[in-house]
Amino acid sequence: MPELPEVEVVRRGLERWVRDRTVADVAVLHPRAIRRHLAGPEDFAAQLRGRRLGAARRRGKYLWLPLEAETPAETPAGTPDRAAPDRAVLAHLGMSGQLLVQPHDALDEKHLRIRVRFADANGTELRFVDQRTFGGLSLHDTVPGDPDGLPDVIAHIARDPLDPAFDEDAFHAALRRRRTTVKRALLDQSLISGVGNIYADEALWRARLHYDRPTATLTRPRSAELLTHIRDVMHAALAVGGTSFDSLYVNVNGESGYFDRSLDAYGREDEPCRRCGTAMRRRPWMNRSSYFCPRCQRPPRVS
Repeated sequence: MPELPEVEVVRRGLERWVRDRTVADVAVLHPRAIRRHLAGPEDFAAQLRGRRLGAARRRGKYLWLPLEAETPAETPAGTPDRAAPDRAVLAHLGMSGQLLVQPHDALDEKHLRIRVRFADANGTELRFVDQRTFGGLSLHDTVPGDPDGLPDVIAHIARDPLDPAFDEDAFHAALRRRRTTVKRALLDQSLISGVGNIYADEALWRARLHYDRPTATLTRPRSAELLTHIRDVMHAALAVGGTSFDSLYVNVNGESGYFDRSLDAYGREDEPCRRCGTAMRRRPWMNRSSYFCPRCQRPPRVS
């Protein structure tokens, strides 16, 4: 699944190509793509028509496009009614979702699910393409007073490590309180968002921490060091467009990322550790895999 760097690459593309454009029409070509919008396809399309999209925003693996506020309606007595809550289009890419900016006359993708056309003469449209239909778009109210216009359905998602407002002290305290292991904690989106299996393995390799290390054993300097490695690996991935193992993850222009060529841990079973030369290992972990160096990342002692 896309993690923070891949979703941030898509957000930046939307920022460039979609911001401040007014929706002319929406076509929902597969109802599963808007299944989280419980009012259905017709309501989804109707609520978007005529609305201008704001700057794309992201928290962890989620991104959203705020809708410009509508003018408050007039009541029969002629006095302004209360403005409707701010709304946003929330996008979750799932395992294979793509948000593509394409020319109007481009051939439809095989797995095109939603088409958004704009009122300007730019000549491009926004398409949501999803082979496995695990992702989707939906409309939601935003959290009242939230400066980021956060959709209310993801209010429980923690800030991510690249967010300037991320609280390192609170993160360390939460690690020490929880009776869990370090990789489980990194994938807990209510504790720290945006980190998935790939970048957790990469950061843990850089920090020389075994994925089963109990969080209660991490000192304040060690958790700070781990955060530094998480940020470093994500910045490195962003610089090359994220990680693409196949054609399912691309940016809004359909281009793949190249960080898979720089991975130090993930996917390198039996290859030499880039630090000590020991053969890297893979272990099944929570229906996934964990990759680590048995020498650099020694497992915790069993008492």
